Amino acid sequence: MIITPPPRGYDRQFRQEIAHHLLQAALRAVDPKETIRRYVRLRGHDLKIGERAYDLHQYRRIMVVGAGKATAPMAQALEEMLGDWLSGGIINVKYGYIAPTSKIELNEAGHPIPDEKGVAGTKCIADLVRSAGRDDLVICLLSGGGSALLTLPSEGISLADKQRLTELLLRSGATINEINTVRKHLSQLKGGGLASLAYPAQVISLILSDVIGNSLDVIASGPTVADPTTFQEAYAVLEAYKLVDEVSRPVVAHLLAGCRGLTPDTPKPGDAIFTRVYNLVIGGNDSAARAAMKEAIDGGFNTLLLSTYVEGEAREVANVFAAIAKEIHFSGGPLARPACVIAGGETTVTVKGDGLGGRNQELALAAAIKIDGLEDVTIISVATDGTDGPTDASGAIADGTTLRRARGLGLKAVDYLVNNDSYHFFQRLGDLIITGPTNTNVNDLIFVFVV
Repeated sequence: MIITPPPRGYDRQFRQEIAHHLLQAALRAVDPKETIRRYVRLRGHDLKIGERAYDLHQYRRIMVVGAGKATAPMAQALEEMLGDWLSGGIINVKYGYIAPTSKIELNEAGHPIPDEKGVAGTKCIADLVRSAGRDDLVICLLSGGGSALLTLPSEGISLADKQRLTELLLRSGATINEINTVRKHLSQLKGGGLASLAYPAQVISLILSDVIGNSLDVIASGPTVADPTTFQEAYAVLEAYKLVDEVSRPVVAHLLAGCRGLTPDTPKPGDAIFTRVYNLVIGGNDSAARAAMKEAIDGGFNTLLLSTYVEGEAREVANVFAAIAKEIHFSGGPLARPACVIAGGETTVTVKGDGLGGRNQELALAAAIKIDGLEDVTIISVATDGTDGPTDASGAIADGTTLRRARGLGLKAVDYLVNNDSYHFFQRLGDLIITGPTNTNVNDLIFVFVV
């Protein structure tokens, strides 16, 4: 880090600089191409992935499939490495999240709401893996966003049904684990479905995690992983968030048929198909958070990596981080100034207003209300993929001057929070963080500074 924290207090330019430096360090640690190169090695015809080795002479075809916001640069790295060994492939990526490839087709599609392009690309992926035999190698690339991008609804479920369901779940406050439990039971490829189609081919999944704790069955809804969840649990999610009467009748009918044993459940642990599958996580939120911590330490901050398991309602999580900032401000603990507390994870937002925002912007707005007047405190929340909710911002910066500046513009922070309109609040203040697509996705990062 080139900057040095001043003895006490700092201006907005400095806040933006430290946010930029720490975020860039975090993103470098989970750069998709570099993570592939870190875990995949080719020596002649011997391919080493993680701790396993594969003789490429044994395979008739080597194909690449997958989905996620980070998979284009992952595919690019594999192409460069495998060269003529690679037969081809197709992956689904979010619009704009692309990188030049030649043998692997990139199909841009909708996220977080699936669209027709996503369905068309997923059909092509399904056809390709279905054609694989025992002497074929299927390399599956997965990252955050894969659930929405790898969309092939179960028989009787339309794309419109899935779109409506996704919108309702995203607005309900449900966790990503709960959302993906439902998705897996309404899809042909999620919840081990892709592995089932590819069997008996050898399948290797290289996974960049956007899930707290790196649970394999949750990342991208686990298309190559045994699914421990059931139809009963999927239906219970709809009940818990009072969505049974809001989703389409075909969705409810399909889940109920599964609950009654009329529709086969997803492949479970112990199924023979998974003897031909190797799943490997090559990066996640913990890697990004540790890199940001090192950057903060190098910059002269007393630094604490608090947790990479942060979850819960964004505005409630904001209260906790505001409380930590106040503790440092008033008592000098648990860190001495200049202090930097780092955390990672993924919060949720129960949308009740009609404003625009995302979970990181909402967290920052709620925090700003709690730290009003503490001019030595800054709280930053940012999405590592560059997209926070349905906005062009990746997050926002809040500090002890935020509300004073907002009042000067006639903005009432509480009203914006009630309306879930954090984007327009921070836009007026010039405190949005806009990075553009980062081509990676490992959850969110939260920074608390007290100097």
